[in-house]
Amino acid sequence: MLHLYSGRCLLISNNIKEKYLAFNRLYEKKGWKPFEGKDSLLSLYQYIFDNVYNWVVVVDAQGYIAMVNKPYCEFLGISQEEAIGKHVTEIIENTRMHIVVKTGNREIGDIQKIKGNNMIADRIPIFQEGKIIGAVGTVIFKDMLELDAYVSKIMKMESQIAYYKEELKKVTGGNYTFKSIVGNSGKIQIAKGLAQKVSDSKSNILLLGESGTGKELFAHAIHNASKRGDYPLVKINCGAIPSELLESELFGYEQGAFTGAKKGGKPGKFEMANKSTIFLDEIGDLPLNMQVKILRVIQEREVEKIGGLKPTSIDVRIIAATNRDLSDMVKKKLFREDLYYRLNVVNIQIPPLRERKDDIPLLANYLMKKLAKEMKFHVTSISPKAMDALVRYNWPGNIRELANIIERAINFIDKEATILIDHLPYYIRKEVANNSEEKSEKLGSLKEIIEDVEKKSIVRTLEETDNNKYKAAKLLGISRTSLYEKMKRYDIEV
Repeated sequence: MLHLYSGRCLLISNNIKEKYLAFNRLYEKKGWKPFEGKDSLLSLYQYIFDNVYNWVVVVDAQGYIAMVNKPYCEFLGISQEEAIGKHVTEIIENTRMHIVVKTGNREIGDIQKIKGNNMIADRIPIFQEGKIIGAVGTVIFKDMLELDAYVSKIMKMESQIAYYKEELKKVTGGNYTFKSIVGNSGKIQIAKGLAQKVSDSKSNILLLGESGTGKELFAHAIHNASKRGDYPLVKINCGAIPSELLESELFGYEQGAFTGAKKGGKPGKFEMANKSTIFLDEIGDLPLNMQVKILRVIQEREVEKIGGLKPTSIDVRIIAATNRDLSDMVKKKLFREDLYYRLNVVNIQIPPLRERKDDIPLLANYLMKKLAKEMKFHVTSISPKAMDALVRYNWPGNIRELANIIERAINFIDKEATILIDHLPYYIRKEVANNSEEKSEKLGSLKEIIEDVEKKSIVRTLEETDNNKYKAAKLLGISRTSLYEKMKRYDIEV
């Protein structure tokens, strides 16, 4: 309701009156005197209203000005006494306050021209018991330059946040995406496609594959493609931590929980991964007693620290990985069946390098460029004979072993800027040495090596798809027309 107070029309509810009277009593009891006069709280409200940075006007249900602060009046070139009681259209040009009290609709971020200045204003109706009794208008930005300055500050802050997020990802190894997974072979494309499809799901994922196939790279790519990607991926190798320390690493501990516990305690990996993803590498090496506790975390969505009195709720997605046969371990009672099914919601099989040999030239060149840049060596190519040896080798250590061999070779390069067969270890070189000179001559060029690999890849893909050319072309990432042309070129018949 509107009351006349000290010659001014002020909007004060009975509730506010009670509050400022109680406030005054507290001031008298404490002996405080922040404002002169008996109505200290009301004076405080008036002081704040007249000193806020934004310009504010309040109108009644008919559009007459009930309140307007001093800064606004100074800009308009009028006193508060002259403005109060006048219709808003008489005082503020291009105003819509009288329209807002009629429509009852908010107007946010509207451009209003006053005295040649384009201002940004908000207009909000005031309701009491469902009836409009007035409206509040606020000039948020006094001109477009002020808006531009504000936007520039926000953009600068967003840029800084994005930079620090990116740096954090680099530190944690979290800058890997699906583009980082190199390969065009059918099997890797199937694995990559499935991972992309489920990346934004909440379901747990089990990555299966031999050591060195890139399970961690897949985990990073899945996490970064999900809605949780703004938070860092939390990683733990279940096989690398002694069993007696694993519980404290996973769940944390409270201060004084055991001898040697840090002051203040320590959060566990699950707690650190709240709202994010935890990557449990080598899950097959997890002791049975810890399997029970992780199962409880999945079921209850909460963790309890060692020495803790109450559990903490968490929201964590699990990506687990192993190079072991978990289904066989379940049969042998070495891995809990209930945990296996909780983790194995989505199963992604990552193929070993020997099953995707047509990707080796692509991977070898990618690793050569990446490692040469990191090591600050000038290396531009891999010789045909060296590439032939790399393609023929079976790679028990998979991509990790290939990276190690490329790095080793780069260290031996002199002025030739090319990785030669002599730069490779003997056990890889002998794959070529065992072939006849005629065979070596035939495979002497990189083009011929790639064509041979391409032919084998097409034959293998056709076999996997029961000679379905449509499916084969899709897996190979080429059109059916291109597939027919290549089949004709290589004399492939089905």
